[in-house]
Amino acid sequence: MSTTPVIAFGQQPSGIFPKRFLVAKVLTARRLQREIGGEIVFFYHDADHDPRETRTLLRHRKTGELAQLNFEVADKTERRFAPLHAKRIADGWHGKTARQLPAFVDSFCVDAFKATNANTVADFCLEFHRRLGLLDGVRVVRSSDPSVRRAACAVEDFFVDVPHAGTLVRARCHEGKLLLHEGGERHVELPPCTWEREQITPTRDTRLRWMQSVLRCTHYIAGAGEQAYLNKADAPEIAFVARDPIDRSDEAFIDFPLPPA
Repeated sequence: MSTTPVIAFGQQPSGIFPKRFLVAKVLTARRLQREIGGEIVFFYHDADHDPRETRTLLRHRKTGELAQLNFEVADKTERRFAPLHAKRIADGWHGKTARQLPAFVDSFCVDAFKATNANTVADFCLEFHRRLGLLDGVRVVRSSDPSVRRAACAVEDFFVDVPHAGTLVRARCHEGKLLLHEGGERHVELPPCTWEREQITPTRDTRLRWMQSVLRCTHYIAGAGEQAYLNKADAPEIAFVARDPIDRSDEAFIDFPLPPA
């Protein structure tokens, strides 16, 4: 365990614009850093696959009405089952979305969006959030990074990135079988195959131990929902910190640029 504070927070790609709860985690980490020093680390869980996670709620600047935006992914199988680091953005999505944004955000945000050029959902979110200044002074560790996966501890409950139907999918390993969840009790079993550590990422219940084996953080910032399911006994050395409150937490945060860190 490091003697220098390592202040971490985690989140999967959570929207085209960052959700307000993610910004609250960043601001909480910066406040804590001013108090105790150390570095801030963002565990970017871009191995998640759920396209609902990147739904973005924006309020119209004149009417206040909520609108929902999301990425478009051309391939149906890829949209449903590919990890976010492998979901390829459909042609034409960037330009179409840029034309909609002035109704919801100011020119700083529009210009940052237009300047962002990335081919996958996870890469786009990360690059765009950097352009917005959200991650200034923050070290990013990605769960898709093969070197991270090689360094992480083994876990008993996990997903495996494997090729299927012409794309990369994230399949749940259950009793040695690889399954794609189709909803309810329905699953598709994939053909048997072998896999390496570089293909494995944890489930929600094993993520803390897997992440901590790489980050070795001293403090971890989490929202109320995350605090409820984290098994803190997996990392008793961590001081868990509740993120600072923020209203309308699931909506997009658009008040950029942020004050200096």
